[in-house]
Amino acid sequence: MSLPGFSGGGMGDVSDGAGLAIILIIAFFAVLIGLVAIAFNIFVVAPLEVSVQQYFKQAATEDVNMNYLVYSFTKGNYLAIVKGMFWSGLLNFLWFLLLIIPGIVKSYAYSMTPYILADNPGIGMKRAVDLSNQMTRGHKWKMFVLDLSFIGWFILGTIALGIGVLFVLPYYNSTKAELYLVLRMQALHDGLSSSAELNLTYV
Repeated sequence: MSLPGFSGGGMGDVSDGAGLAIILIIAFFAVLIGLVAIAFNIFVVAPLEVSVQQYFKQAATEDVNMNYLVYSFTKGNYLAIVKGMFWSGLLNFLWFLLLIIPGIVKSYAYSMTPYILADNPGIGMKRAVDLSNQMTRGHKWKMFVLDLSFIGWFILGTIALGIGVLFVLPYYNSTKAELYLVLRMQALHDGLSSSAELNLTYV
């Protein structure tokens, strides 16, 4: 029996407080996981991407060496590569916030940044992005079509329990490395960069 003036909402208030606490805890861990994921991408995934591209780029010139897979994590390279990849990723993210299409276009404009950083980690983060933008000017549509040509292979690889993707990725990375070598040679020819800037003693 309820007493006059009392609604019996005490238990409801406790329940609401507990629900709010659970929501806050979930939100906290969600934010924490998100921050950890971002940090992992910045400090591990991005440098690893440069190392992988360095391996395939050098393999395309018949310089096959598995040590290139830890190239970004060696002393003198790591921080410069992290900064360069972070700057490229940040700019691309801001373009995607603007509109999807400009974001996609800029993703191609900045796509040579890992290769440039692999050639010379000390080139500077802004210069690496700017040079990538210059190198890809007039080639973005062809690069997009090149990526489209791999979609069928990736779909088949995914259908094969994802295992097939492991066989497609090396071919894809090798093709992209060959593309960079062509664009790099064109950039050198056009005076956009120099052998010294890219640490190319053999060009």
